[in-house]
Amino acid sequence: MSVERPLYEWGCVHGRFQPFHRGHLEYALAARERCQRLLVGVTNPDPTRIIPEMSNAHRHEAGSNPFTYFERALMVRDSLLGEGLKAREFVIVPFPIQEPGSCRHYVPEGAIHLVRVYSRWEEEKVRRLRAHGFTVEILDSVKEKAISGTEVRSRIRSGLPWEHLVPAAAIPIVQQAVASRPQCFSAPTQRT
Repeated sequence: MSVERPLYEWGCVHGRFQPFHRGHLEYALAARERCQRLLVGVTNPDPTRIIPEMSNAHRHEAGSNPFTYFERALMVRDSLLGEGLKAREFVIVPFPIQEPGSCRHYVPEGAIHLVRVYSRWEEEKVRRLRAHGFTVEILDSVKEKAISGTEVRSRIRSGLPWEHLVPAAAIPIVQQAVASRPQCFSAPTQRT
């Protein structure tokens, strides 16, 4: 017998989405099943405000952040619309996880933060959000991501196929970014 879980008015997921890949899409869709409306927070929206994190050593490096906030917001939007969500069912906002108290300016009061935990970094984000009074629910804990942004960026930089790792709707946005700023995709990156 399964226990019916509550359907929250607003559920919030967040990530860097560098780029938005199929693992991110699966995460967002799983969260959407738990809420009436989904808020998707894009972390590191402003590259001038990115700070190093002890629990995620490379997330602040330029090579780990080649896509702009705008490009990432488009990837998320087009991917969710491509999955059949209606525009009124979700909102995309900046999400300054490095300053969790500021998240109140982007997330409605009472929203539930739905997080997948698979590393020390996600554990740290859960701790920060809870310390600032946010309600957090762990969607699931997994040992390792099936797909990582590091893997996608590495494949792009190496000229290997990457399109199968990204939702179809996000592919043209990634291709345009790579074509318009090839220098951002030429240096090797480390795992984030």
